[in-house]
Amino acid sequence: MSVSARKTIGMAIVGAVVLAGGLVAAQTTDPIVGTWVLDSAKSTYKPGPPPKSATVVVEPAGKGIKIAVDAVNADGTPSKWGFTTMRDGKDVPVTGNPAYDTAATTQATPTTGTTEYKKAGKVVVTTKLSISADSKTMTLTSTGTDPKGQAVQNVIVFRKK
Repeated sequence: MSVSARKTIGMAIVGAVVLAGGLVAAQTTDPIVGTWVLDSAKSTYKPGPPPKSATVVVEPAGKGIKIAVDAVNADGTPSKWGFTTMRDGKDVPVTGNPAYDTAATTQATPTTGTTEYKKAGKVVVTTKLSISADSKTMTLTSTGTDPKGQAVQNVIVFRKK
């Protein structure tokens, strides 16, 4: 798989991380906190191909949350990246993902939020997060541009483990 295809897959996963970043303050009752596993059958990746697997772990971090993504790209290469956010709209560093330098997450409601992923100060992907009423499904809708300049329109569905 090409480097750009891996980055596109990483962006899709980033959408998941963004979603996680856009939720309510980190507490044990925070619906975003927990381990989320990719539901490939319900997800769509444009452009593709989708990752072979992805797990997102969201943990409380003071008044914010820490997001850790562990994925296997379509070509079998591992991808581990993440960030810690207060969900206050301020840029925070993203580590381990060459497609993004920073992420800025805001929370709209306890179950919705938005994360803007940036490269060199420019927004490249925006991910909107939504968690189901039963807190068992997280849907990330990502739009933007991949490193090759292709339009990204991903809908990524995760199930709480």
